[in-house]
Amino acid sequence: MKKITLVLLVFSVLLFSCSKEEKPAAETKAVAEMPSYKDGVYFAQEDEFSGSGWKYNVTLEVKDGKIVKAVWNGANINAGKDKVSVSKDGEYGMVEKGGASAPWFEQAAAAEVYLLKTQDPASVNYVDEDGHTDSFSGASIHVIEFFSLAEEALAAGPVGYGPYKDGVYHAEQPAFDHGYKYFADITVISGYIVAINLDALAEDGGTNKAQRSMDGEYGMVENGGASAPWFEQAAAIENNFLATQDINMPDAVSGATIGLDPFYELVNEALANARK
Repeated sequence: MKKITLVLLVFSVLLFSCSKEEKPAAETKAVAEMPSYKDGVYFAQEDEFSGSGWKYNVTLEVKDGKIVKAVWNGANINAGKDKVSVSKDGEYGMVEKGGASAPWFEQAAAAEVYLLKTQDPASVNYVDEDGHTDSFSGASIHVIEFFSLAEEALAAGPVGYGPYKDGVYHAEQPAFDHGYKYFADITVISGYIVAINLDALAEDGGTNKAQRSMDGEYGMVENGGASAPWFEQAAAIENNFLATQDINMPDAVSGATIGLDPFYELVNEALANARK
């Protein structure tokens, strides 16, 4: 009887010892499976502005293979302040007007924290087609834009920060000419031009040139035989700036037959002191 008891005791000790030794191996395996990325700065943004007027972008910093910083932001189609700044300044009104539990910038921060914790943008679970999630608390907004852009940025590889200092830049002509005075508004996030608004003030104090063109009051096509209305041609120039990030005037821009000089002069003036 004593022998049987002794054997059982030895077996129990060995079993307990083995289970203790297996745990670190499992933990090591879990650590080994944690995603690892090339060190550097990653950046991605949506291709177009949404119907709300915003276009999201994501900036990631990776150090020693891990994401150590994640920033979710947005640029407005009319340029001006970025979405985080608008929200922090109380100008986005999600709480005051929409009844949200927290302002946009705080909800965006919750998504950023989750990514830093998991290190994997594909780990988030969506509960509907709009991209809401139950993977973490603190965000009732749809977060699919953030995690999709994070995946896109990581897949593309590090690109570094852009050449400009973050901020909002403005330049306008000193005087009216033929009833209009051109201006340029530019938004820079993570060093990149993410939004640009090229337009002209009307000397008579009415709506701007782009709006008049959209309303059919600036008959370039009807009266002048132009291939496209003024606002579409101005938009083509804006898109060229966003796509190329080049402020040097080209020989031509696809979709624009209007003069390029005033726009490129204003953009260069606005960004004259923006270089890092």
